[in-house]
Amino acid sequence: MTCRLLLGAIVAWIYNGLVTYVPSRHLRVLWLKATLKSCGRRLGVQLGCSFLNPRKVSLGNQNVINFGCLLDGRKYRIVTGDNVSIGPEATILTLGHDPQSPDFADQGGDVVIGDRVWIGYRAIILPGVSIGEGAVVAAGAVVSKDVDPFTIVAGVPARKIGSRNPNLVYELNYQPWLL
Repeated sequence: MTCRLLLGAIVAWIYNGLVTYVPSRHLRVLWLKATLKSCGRRLGVQLGCSFLNPRKVSLGNQNVINFGCLLDGRKYRIVTGDNVSIGPEATILTLGHDPQSPDFADQGGDVVIGDRVWIGYRAIILPGVSIGEGAVVAAGAVVSKDVDPFTIVAGVPARKIGSRNPNLVYELNYQPWLL
């Protein structure tokens, strides 16, 4: 293991094992601003969130990441737009394994999430997926393919169940004091 990989693992462990449970969103956001690739303003990250290789994670302005989320930037990037709401215990993966590989080879890709996307409770976003502006991912959905803008998807695997109003103007600003 190289020195750089070791240092990255230590930084991630400090956040995931300690800082994420400190009941001060200000302290957690300060740590994330120092360790994420980029971090927008008015970020709300609740208790118990984990970041794998935060140097590959870029969060836009006014994002809300609810409690218990996992953002996996181990090998590929996660990029979110502005006003993205990620529900409790949601998982965003960028790396897995090729099930057809005889040597269990890695398989993955960047995850790109557009502005004003709403990801529901315990949804899972798989590697290499793009979610278009204003899309909604229902609670518990498993997204394995790209989602078009202003589309509502649900199920396992996620499929289109509707469309969202494209005239969105809200700005997220959910920053509870202790969460």
